[in-house]
Amino acid sequence: MGFQPARAVELSTNRITKRFKELTAQQEKGLITYLTAGYPDLNTTIKLVEVMAGHGADFIELGIPFSDPIADGPVIQQAANFALQKEIKIAEIIAAVRKMRQRLLTPVPLIFMTYYNPILQYGLKRFVAHSGKAGIDGLIVPDLPFEEAEELRTAADAYNLALIPLVAPTTPLERLTAFRANARGFVYCVSVTGVTGVRNKITTDLASFTDRVRQCINLPVAIGFGIAGPHQAAQVAPFCEAVIVGSAVVNLIAKNNDFKGMSLAIGSLTQDIKSALLNYKKTSCRT
Repeated sequence: MGFQPARAVELSTNRITKRFKELTAQQEKGLITYLTAGYPDLNTTIKLVEVMAGHGADFIELGIPFSDPIADGPVIQQAANFALQKEIKIAEIIAAVRKMRQRLLTPVPLIFMTYYNPILQYGLKRFVAHSGKAGIDGLIVPDLPFEEAEELRTAADAYNLALIPLVAPTTPLERLTAFRANARGFVYCVSVTGVTGVRNKITTDLASFTDRVRQCINLPVAIGFGIAGPHQAAQVAPFCEAVIVGSAVVNLIAKNNDFKGMSLAIGSLTQDIKSALLNYKKTSCRT
């Protein structure tokens, strides 16, 4: 028998796990979209979450603004700085999540993407408890090393939150192996080295990269960083269970001064990418 990766803890009632099981049963690729919470304001964030969910987003990431976002490119950095200038607070973002859960017509998984400093400043256990009770399903913390994540992971498990690992093309097999039993939800595969942002072309050998990840971690694979629209989403679809689109969405907010413009543009992009992923499935079935 070949190598069998250890099974990661499965949070069976977690909406992330549930949605991936549904997508697998439907033989569909998932779409994960991203917004910076509070950009341009929290009421708009709440409404845009509804727009994306209504146009095909399977999961939605909410970025908590931070002054030193090492993984984020200029588009998301600019959005975070805008929100920080308005002195947005984590407690306000969590309150907005409660409103999202009340307004959403479907149980779309919501994921916080944040950095470790804001979590510590808020209080680690308090942050996890408040996030889980508000309706958050997962956490992505780019600057938290795996070796130092046990306290947050234990707290997150207690509230059925998935602490989602990020891995890069440069992550060695030995380090991937260390994630085996401690990854939750899905594996966030960074398609390129560097920061978030739209790119004209992804040159990483995604087949080799995702094969190495799957050798070690028995969870769905999602690919992000650099996916600009439907064409690139369809290109990476063969190598993953979901694609992640962030900067391209946030950029549409920057380009539109009114909610109607933002809503139409973001709804259209979300729908076009989801359609490309569905068409990829149909094309695959024919070949």
